[in-house]
Amino acid sequence: MALVEYKPGTTFPGVIGRTADVSTPAWPQPNRAKEGAPNVLYIVLDDTGFGHLGCYGSPIHTPNIDALAADGLLYNSMHTTALCSPSRSCMLNGRNHHSNHLACITEGAMGYPGSDGYIPFENGFLSEILLEHGYNTYCIGKWHLSPAEQTSAAGPYTRWPLGRGFERYYGFLGGDTHQYYPELVYDNHQVEAEKTPEEGYHLTVDLVEKAKSFIADAKQVAPNKPFFLYFATGAHHAPHHVPKEWADKYAGKFDAGWDAYRQQVFEAQKKRGIIPADAVLSRHDPDVQDWDSLPADERKLYARMMEVFAGFVEHTDHYIGELIAFLKDLGEYENTLIMLISDNGASAEGGPTGSVNENKFFNNVPDSLEQNLAAIDDIGGPKYFNHYPWGWTYAGNTPFRRWKRETYRGGVSDPFLITWPKGIKAKGEVRSQYAHAIDMVPTVLDALGIEPPTSIRGVTQSPIEGFSLVSSFDDAKASSKHITQYFEMFGHRSLYHNGWRAVCPWPGTSFTEAGMGFGAPISYDKLTELDAKGWELYHIETDFAETKNLAVEERDRLISMIGMWYAEAGKYNVLPIDSRSTLRFAEERPQIAADRKKYLYYPHTQAVPSGAAPRVLNVQHSISVEVTIPESGVEGVLLSMGGNDGGFAFYVQDGKLTYGYNYVADTHTRIVSTQPLPSGHHILSCEFEPTGAPDVKNGKGTPAKITLLVDGAPVGSGDIAVTIPLSLGLSAGVVVGADTGSPCMPDYKPPFAFTGTVHKALVDVTGESVEDQEAKMRLYLARQ
Repeated sequence: MALVEYKPGTTFPGVIGRTADVSTPAWPQPNRAKEGAPNVLYIVLDDTGFGHLGCYGSPIHTPNIDALAADGLLYNSMHTTALCSPSRSCMLNGRNHHSNHLACITEGAMGYPGSDGYIPFENGFLSEILLEHGYNTYCIGKWHLSPAEQTSAAGPYTRWPLGRGFERYYGFLGGDTHQYYPELVYDNHQVEAEKTPEEGYHLTVDLVEKAKSFIADAKQVAPNKPFFLYFATGAHHAPHHVPKEWADKYAGKFDAGWDAYRQQVFEAQKKRGIIPADAVLSRHDPDVQDWDSLPADERKLYARMMEVFAGFVEHTDHYIGELIAFLKDLGEYENTLIMLISDNGASAEGGPTGSVNENKFFNNVPDSLEQNLAAIDDIGGPKYFNHYPWGWTYAGNTPFRRWKRETYRGGVSDPFLITWPKGIKAKGEVRSQYAHAIDMVPTVLDALGIEPPTSIRGVTQSPIEGFSLVSSFDDAKASSKHITQYFEMFGHRSLYHNGWRAVCPWPGTSFTEAGMGFGAPISYDKLTELDAKGWELYHIETDFAETKNLAVEERDRLISMIGMWYAEAGKYNVLPIDSRSTLRFAEERPQIAADRKKYLYYPHTQAVPSGAAPRVLNVQHSISVEVTIPESGVEGVLLSMGGNDGGFAFYVQDGKLTYGYNYVADTHTRIVSTQPLPSGHHILSCEFEPTGAPDVKNGKGTPAKITLLVDGAPVGSGDIAVTIPLSLGLSAGVVVGADTGSPCMPDYKPPFAFTGTVHKALVDVTGESVEDQEAKMRLYLARQ
C-alpha cells in the first residue's frame, strides 16, 4: 500500500483503531521543494571594482567569471551601499541597509534605529525563506552581519548564520581575516585551519573545498533536493594575500601606472559594449599621485602591489572555476541560478602610498613609504596585512570617480552577473536596467515562483523593498522597475531617480579639494550649509560616469531631488547623519554580560572576539596568569590579543617572562624579565601603566610602562613609546595559553602553545597595582 502523507498541522487522514490491524497509517509530509526547483548560488566578492574583472574590461585574467558572463547576463548598472556589511544585508533580505539597522559595519554601530547593527527578524533572509521551501541552505565565507559584541561563545547565536536560516556554516564572522591564518568558525564554534601556510594553506581554497563538501554531503542522500549557497570569499578585501607564483604572472604588467590602466580598461569597456560609446572617462583624481612624476622605487613598489592584487583576483577566479566545474560534474550547473556581485567599489583603505598593514587605517596611523619599500619582496605572503594605494583604487573603479565608502558611482556601481542556463535564453548579453543589491532577493523569489512570506517562525515580515529583474532576463529593452534609490554612507549622500543622480559628497569632491580627510564630523549647521550649496546633479543616462555637473542648469530638479532624498531618509531610518569613521569604533555598546572590571579566562576555550573583550587600550590594566611550571622549564604564550597587524602577547621565551607589543606592525617592543622563571605553582603578571596622554586623531595611543611580576614581585620593566589607539584589528581576540591565527610577535611561530599548565588568567582593568593587590588576586583566582 502506498504511503499516505499529509501536511503538518492538518487533519490526520489515516484511520486510528483499537489495534494496528484495523488502523491505517499516514505520515507528516516532508518539506520538499517543487520538482525541478533550481539551486541558487550567490558569489559575493569583496572590494572588487567595476573595472577589476576581465569581462568588465580588465587586463586581469578571470576566465571562469568571464565564462559565467558569456553564459548569462552582465549588468552595467548594479548598485550597492558603498560598504560591505550594509550591502550584504541588502543582498540577503531585499531591504535597504538602514532598514536593516546597518548604516555602517557593526563595529561602527550607533544607538539609533537605522544604525544599531541589529538586523530585525521581521526582515527575513533568503535562507530563511528557501529553507521553508525545501532547500538546503549553506553559508560559506565572510559573514560580518552579527553585532560585533555578540560574536563570542556566549552568543546569542540568533544573528549568526545558523540563526538566520542557514543549516551549515564555515567561514569567518568579522569584516576581514588573514588569508593564511584565518579566524574560522564552523557552524557555531571556532576551529583552526587544517594546514599551515607552509603546507600550502589559503583561505579561498579552503572555502571552496568546504562548499563542495556541503553540497556533496546532501546530494548523495537527496539528489533532487535544491540548495541555496551563499559563497562569500574574503577576496579581494585586504589583506591582499596570494601565493607568489600567482602574483609573478603579472610581473611588469602594471609598470605604465594607474592612468594607463584606466585608459586601457575604458577602451575595452566601450569595445565590449559594457559602457555607452559616448561615455566620458572621469577625471584624474586629485588625491592620486601623478605616476610619471613618481620616483622609480615608488613606481616599482606600487606596480608590485597591483601585481599581487591581480594575482589575488586570478587566484580567486581559478577556485570559483573549481566550484563551477564541480556543479557541472554533479549535473547541477544548468539548473543553478547564479548571481555574482561585489559588495562595494574598490577600497581606498591603503591610503596614498599603499600599506603593509590595513589596521593602520582603522587606527588613524599614517603609512610609511620606507616600511612599504622594505617589504616589497614579501607583499602577498603571510608576513603582512597589505593593501594597494589610492591610484589603483580609482583605476579599479574605471570609468567612475572615487571609491568605497563614498556614494559617487565609483563607490556604489559594481560588477553583477546572472547565469542560469536552464532559465535564461539570452547568452553573453549586457543589461542596463537600473538595479540595487536589494533587488537580488525579489529576483530569486520571482524566478522560483515563490511569494514573499507574511511571517517567518511566527514573526510578521516587513515588505521587501527591492524589485525583480526577471523581466530583463530575456528582454534587453525591458523597463527598469527600480526608479528611485537613496544612498548614504558616512555622511556622503546621493539619490538616483529616473536616470538622474544627485550627489552631496563629504568631505568634498576629494580630500585635497576639501582640505580635510575621511571621517570629518558634520554638524547640524554644516549639514544645512551642504544642503544649500553642496549638492551636485548628473544625468547618467547621457553622462554614464558622472563627469558633467548640471546643478546650476537644472536647479529646480536638484531641489526636488534633495527633498526626495529626505523623504527616503525618513522612510528608511537614515537619520541622524554621522560622518565619523574610525572614531565610532570606540563608542560603548551593550554587552551580553554586566559591565565589570575583572575578566577571568581559561585555557582550551574559544577566543573572545574584540567586541566582547576587555577594553584595554589607553587605560591602566594588568594580566595575571596562574600556572604550573615543570622542572624542565616552559615556553609559549600565556595570553594574547591581536595578530600580526597589531596587538600584544604575554609569553615565555628562553625561560624568561616576556611582554611583546606590536604597534600596527610598525614597531615591536619586548620587555623581558631579568631572570629565568622558577618551577612550581606561580602567578605570572604584567602591568600596563600609561605614562602620557593618547593622541587618537594622529594614530597614537598612550605611551606606557610595562612591569613584569612573579607572585607580585617585579622581575623586569620597560617602556613602550606608542600604543594602538582604537582597534587591535577587526578580528582580534583574547586567547589563553596560545597565540592562534597570525602571530602578534615575529619571534615565534603560532600557536606557540604554553608547554606548562595554565590554570586560569585574569585581566584586570580596575587600575589597581598588581604588586599592591597580590593577596587579593590570589584569593580571586582561587575562588573562581
